[in-house]
Amino acid sequence: MQRRMRAVGVTVVALVALVPVPAVAQASEDGWTVSRTPDGQPDLGGVWANNSVTPLERPDVWVGKTTLTEEDLAELKAAAAEVTASGLDAQFGDQLVQAALAGISDADSYDTTGNYNQFWLADRNFDHNRTSLIIDPTDGKIPPRTSDAERAGRGVPPPIIAPQADSWADRPLSERCLTFGVPNLLAGYNSYYQILQSRDHVVILMEMIHDARIIPIDGPPHVGDEIRQLHGDSRGHWEGDTLVVETTNYSDLGLFWSAAEGFRLTERFTRVGPDTLHYEITFDDQTTWTRPWTVLIPLKHSAEPMFEYACHEGNIGMEGILSGYRAQERAATGSR
Repeated sequence: MQRRMRAVGVTVVALVALVPVPAVAQASEDGWTVSRTPDGQPDLGGVWANNSVTPLERPDVWVGKTTLTEEDLAELKAAAAEVTASGLDAQFGDQLVQAALAGISDADSYDTTGNYNQFWLADRNFDHNRTSLIIDPTDGKIPPRTSDAERAGRGVPPPIIAPQADSWADRPLSERCLTFGVPNLLAGYNSYYQILQSRDHVVILMEMIHDARIIPIDGPPHVGDEIRQLHGDSRGHWEGDTLVVETTNYSDLGLFWSAAEGFRLTERFTRVGPDTLHYEITFDDQTTWTRPWTVLIPLKHSAEPMFEYACHEGNIGMEGILSGYRAQERAATGSR
């Protein structure tokens, strides 16, 4: 698989001591063997990619259909190939499937200058036939928001393009090259993760904006409620061969889709084959959504290294963004 991304070099991770050394392998029921670390934990180490083409929510044209037939999948592949072959705008996340289903081969990612074309995105995987990443609820849809969340505008994805800004503080964290948040559900664009293990810690290094989560295993309880962090406070434990990570204590800036302070994230990492890691994510904030909801992303092993995500070094992009808005304001008022 060819990788294309905004990267300028290979990231050297000085965490060599955490890389697991496979011990005696244990056979699974289907004959596949899962290697283990010297501490007996399942070996989750390596670089894992989220390039799945499956949309987060089930599109309306697939209502009632949890999986695609082989014929459906072949038609989707052909339609998606027409979109990516156009050489025009890159299709981020769910946009590729949406454009393919709508039969639009020259779809815009968003209406602005300075956009990417498809060259900059990784090839997408059509390796399973599910119609949504959401597995619970079974309709493949995000549960309804509460009335309080609707009034406050919480619980919906942020716009790709933020509204006009008076200052740098009005721009989203991703645009300011600070973080894409935890979890980051975007597929196909620097959506790679490196997992490193020791006996009592797991490190999840995210290629996007090079965030590193250092997660204690069977360690102390969560920090006090008065302590809030951009990526929350994560604690891990093993349930059989599944690593379970529970995260609370998000700061207001780091809350997923602006959920409320009580938001709890539960992630489950399970090695199900030599090249597949199931990444299951449960979002629980019943002041934002009427019930918890769960996503299952099949991460694929990558033999390629992590890359440096350069973003816009020196923040020179911010100067241009704000200068553009000031120019628009002057044009609207007729001032100079």
